[in-house]
Amino acid sequence: MGEVHAEAYLLAAGVLLIISLVVSRLGGRLGIPGLLLFLGVGMLFGNDGLGIQFQDYGLAQAVGTVALCFILFQGGLDTNWAKTKPVVKRGLSLATVGVLVTAGVMAAFTHYAFGFSWLTAWLLGAIVSSTDASAVFSVLKERNLGLKGDIDPLLEFESGGNDPMAVFLTVGILELIAHPERGVLSIAPLFLEEMVLGAVFGLVLGRGALWLLNRVQLQFEGLYSVLTLALALTIFAGTAVAGGSGFLAIYIAGVILGNADFIHKRSLINFHDGLSWLMQVGMFLTLGLLVSPSELLPTAGLALACALVLVFVARPVSVYLGLANARMPLNEKSMVAWVGLRGAVPIVLATFPLLAEVPQAQTLFNIVFFIVLTSVLLQGTTLTLVARWLRVREEIPARATYPISYTPTGHNKNEMVEVEVMHGSRADGARIVDLHLPPEALVILIHRAGEFLIPKGATELLAGDSVLVLAGDEELQEVRGTLGTST
Repeated sequence: MGEVHAEAYLLAAGVLLIISLVVSRLGGRLGIPGLLLFLGVGMLFGNDGLGIQFQDYGLAQAVGTVALCFILFQGGLDTNWAKTKPVVKRGLSLATVGVLVTAGVMAAFTHYAFGFSWLTAWLLGAIVSSTDASAVFSVLKERNLGLKGDIDPLLEFESGGNDPMAVFLTVGILELIAHPERGVLSIAPLFLEEMVLGAVFGLVLGRGALWLLNRVQLQFEGLYSVLTLALALTIFAGTAVAGGSGFLAIYIAGVILGNADFIHKRSLINFHDGLSWLMQVGMFLTLGLLVSPSELLPTAGLALACALVLVFVARPVSVYLGLANARMPLNEKSMVAWVGLRGAVPIVLATFPLLAEVPQAQTLFNIVFFIVLTSVLLQGTTLTLVARWLRVREEIPARATYPISYTPTGHNKNEMVEVEVMHGSRADGARIVDLHLPPEALVILIHRAGEFLIPKGATELLAGDSVLVLAGDEELQEVRGTLGTST
């Protein structure tokens, strides 16, 4: 009986994953964010739907925590530090001042409008105060949406950096609710300890992970995926056990690895990209199963009011205050304000009061879930429209999917990159042999009008061709100058 029971759970998990992925594909064509559909599938199969009974808030919290660990790690791996470095100051401001302002505005609104006690109001504000890394990363990827200026790196850095702040605020306020005799200032030393230890552990263990990856010689390539998975868990959990912020540490470690060279880097990043998507789907499905739509209805009016205040008041105020001293056009600041999606993080944080048996915890959970649904539906479906209206949208050229890939090994500094032949450049209409490219640069494939051409010396390049080149950094600069600079 036990084996049948376990197999039934595995069958349900497999079917839910398949349905979620198929539905997300259909939703993508309609402009509906996949995250919303994952939640919807979970709710459809839950208590009020097809009847899967799931009310284990502790398990949901554990699933969410592990998922966020790998999502933040992948977010760090994808972070381009050269682009992110100029926005670090602004990102830190949004991740600290922005979170506090958002929590404060929401606390004031729920206290004066609905009579919540100040601590309960601040608890709700803290839970919904951070933008969700998984929501922001996935929606931008789904939309293939590029944003002008520094908006992209700022949003990614903010969403990866403000989760630790929201977690700390939530836990800190729960401590004050449990021990009201303690003052607000009593949690300040704990905040400094968590942030400092999180940053230090992230830097040290991130560099240690890089050293280990490049020194250890495993027998099979597949074992490196297991190693990076183990390293991520060790960095996250080890930092948390030591009293630091595991979320901050794992994000910093991901940034360090993502901007360094290590063995099998491309295949490992692809592995963690797939793992990140699995974590996102699993997390949103689990949280969807946790909710009964019938329980949302009694708080729908209150929750909708909170959601609208969050989207149209709290988030814009926090962004404009957080970026008050930043030299950034108003339309770009406004776009940052609109992309403040709430996702799984607030729902996971909303399980903390339930497990702590805080009064009104179930009401808070239902309000938070409704806020997340409204945020993803309202903001997630209008990103492209708002970006176009604010004139910050940047077209991302569609890249060809090449039939070959290249994975550097050892200390090989070569890269395989795609370079487009620009109209009027030296390469436009010229034979490859006549371009006198560096001997160390190898033209591997040419993508033209949907077809791949095997290059020869006499092959003539045309404007619009995408040329796949293998070379080192210096040679690539010369190749880009030849193919991409107009004469």
